[in-house]
Amino acid sequence: MQTVTAVAHRGDPYRFRENTLDSLRSALGQGADAVEIDVRLTRDGVPVLLHDETLRRLWEVERPLGALSAEELRGLTAGGVPTLEEALAATGDSRVMVDLCGRVGRRTVERTLDVIRQSGDRDRVYYSADAEAMLAVRAADPAAEIALTWTTLAPPRPALLAAIRPRWLNYRFSLVSRELAARVHRDGHLLSVWTPDTRRSLSRLLDLGVDSITTNRIDLLHALRSQGPVRTGVRGPRNPD
Repeated sequence: MQTVTAVAHRGDPYRFRENTLDSLRSALGQGADAVEIDVRLTRDGVPVLLHDETLRRLWEVERPLGALSAEELRGLTAGGVPTLEEALAATGDSRVMVDLCGRVGRRTVERTLDVIRQSGDRDRVYYSADAEAMLAVRAADPAAEIALTWTTLAPPRPALLAAIRPRWLNYRFSLVSRELAARVHRDGHLLSVWTPDTRRSLSRLLDLGVDSITTNRIDLLHALRSQGPVRTGVRGPRNPD
């Protein structure tokens, strides 16, 4: 029986604002095995949870995150944008997928990994982003668990895979076919997909044998995998290193 890891995309955004502590807690209460969070740095180098470059969409504030200190951010959002440290504390011992957003430089990687090391949560955190960001993570932490986000049907080059050493290949769900799933597994990787939200899409992916699904509808995914022949995982696969 195959274990499918249910990953909550930015928490439970149909019930609570994405990337907030309430959203993360709600997702875990709805049956998520892991939560996916987006991490960026404030002006003073504090990793916080925000997908966009600015506060406009979620907080109706016309300010870029990179121009704000952590203290200013807290004031503008009434504490609504949590720090990475707060998010790790709020998720207990559950798995956390950290998606490094935007142009990821050495400073972002170092500050993010420092918080995770200092909190003692290194074993339950894994990282997701494009090849450039994941090369930076691999350089900073040789044992990090990585989900390499890949957006084309052409497979990653062997040299790139050798440099990053991902445990997962992370594809947009619409690209995934039975043939792609077979290839990923044959090459020794786990297959992660993002972000299907309909019953039809989720059911198709469960049938294709993917290893992890990141969705905004964690309640629906949890219900579907409980009904079918797919056994649910409690915390998801761990880094074999």
